[in-house]
Amino acid sequence: MSVAACVDHLVVAAESLAQGAQWCEATLGLTPGAGGRHALMGTHNRLLRVATARYPRAYLEIIAIDPAAAPPARKRWFDLDDAALQQQTRHEPRLVHFVAATADAAAALKSLRRLGIERGPLVAAERATPHGVLRWQISVRRDGQRLFYGGLPTLIQWGDVHPADAMPDAGLALQSLRVVHPRAADLRAAHAAIGLEGVSVDEGAPNLVATLGTPRGLVTLESGGT
Repeated sequence: MSVAACVDHLVVAAESLAQGAQWCEATLGLTPGAGGRHALMGTHNRLLRVATARYPRAYLEIIAIDPAAAPPARKRWFDLDDAALQQQTRHEPRLVHFVAATADAAAALKSLRRLGIERGPLVAAERATPHGVLRWQISVRRDGQRLFYGGLPTLIQWGDVHPADAMPDAGLALQSLRVVHPRAADLRAAHAAIGLEGVSVDEGAPNLVATLGTPRGLVTLESGGT
């Protein structure tokens, strides 16, 4: 069975949401919108729509460990418990990953397993919003690892409500998303296995590069191999 996936959202890790909001205002010229809490992972976020014709439901997520939440019984998603990543984000929030949406996450995970890649089991999650309850399934490894320095997307399958549908146009537009990795051929094969569109892969030192149109002109966010 063939599967298809598209860019759902960019993940910017921050030491705190206050730090993340300050970074967003300084870097993108906008204050991020409200997000919510993820009790399952002990995290919380703030969000901004970055959708374009090429990425019709894309948004940017600023995520941080929630100091008011009980520590989860497992590693948090997106490597947020990784000491090296935490050291990097103490200095400044950073683009670290992206999430790809698919209508059949289970099939996409099977396609990756055929390549010897374990993206993690599907975990059911939800959070309440003023526009309804968001429900989704998301692939999260027990060790929380992103894989390929964040270049292999976490997979998400949304329920009836998608968060971007309720987000106002903030004047941000995702122009392109590029992954650089020394094992570019392997990463291209993994992207092809899940039918991912809208992401280019180049060979080189690990990096994730997103170009955004903003009120301040074009802005490039990079992971720098974090």
